[in-house]
Amino acid sequence: MTRNIFVTIAGRANAGKSSLLNALVGEKIAAVSDKPQTTRTKITGVLTKGETQFVFMDTPGMHKAKNKLSEHMVNTVNETIAGVDMIILMCDCTKKISDNEKSLIQSFKGGRSKVILALNKIDLLDNKEDVIAKLAEYSALYDFEEVVPISVAENDGLDIIMDILEKNAAEGPHFFPDDKFTDQPEKVIMAEMIREKALKNLNDEVPHGVAVTIEQLGEREDRNGEAILDITATIYCERESHKGIIIGKGGNMLRKIGQDARADLEEFFQIKVNLQCWVKVKEGWRNREGMIKNFGLS
Repeated sequence: MTRNIFVTIAGRANAGKSSLLNALVGEKIAAVSDKPQTTRTKITGVLTKGETQFVFMDTPGMHKAKNKLSEHMVNTVNETIAGVDMIILMCDCTKKISDNEKSLIQSFKGGRSKVILALNKIDLLDNKEDVIAKLAEYSALYDFEEVVPISVAENDGLDIIMDILEKNAAEGPHFFPDDKFTDQPEKVIMAEMIREKALKNLNDEVPHGVAVTIEQLGEREDRNGEAILDITATIYCERESHKGIIIGKGGNMLRKIGQDARADLEEFFQIKVNLQCWVKVKEGWRNREGMIKNFGLS
């Protein structure tokens, strides 16, 4: 008898949602960085264990919309928490409850989805008793199905979350092939890997205006008959000054982004990669519906 469960991972920015998705699925399919709003759209991860298929949906961090792109991101959160079997509310136990979190929790009320509170980053607490106080704060706002202190970084408590999800899975078909772990096209995964490295290497004012597209993709053999994946990518930014920062002195920054991305790409796709990155300026693209759609973010 096959079973399935659809799960949305929601919460504030930098609570560890994408890290949790990657850890549960066992593959790095979502970009991870310490910059807010790293995740811009819904990312689906799939894990099939025995007869049960778990379908996880990672969402952007809940925030107050400041441009058309962030409006799409907030809408994505609201749409993705509607109609799923369970919601994992990811919270950062080192931070105070934010107004955005309170608004998100309020949106759960009246819905049919069961909600698990996952209190992340317990490894960063000096006094472990602070977890109890934080759990009490959140529990006063909502009647959670389960409350689980976790550390994604240390793989602590994730087995408990999986046990809870397993118990709540319902009889039904597998909607994805059992060996599939995401619905993301290869080009999207590649672009996100490159953008992640840009986020990690660039100054704070630049990353939010960065988008990446894969322009060309092809496979060939070198002289020794070894397979090589040729990837040509364009990194878009909003200002000419940002273009200079991304390229860096003598091309050093762009080279570093490319080297870091190539290492991840080769590990993920298990093939030697030849990556060429270019930088273009598209002023104000985050407020242009056509550009947002072109980048696959609407």
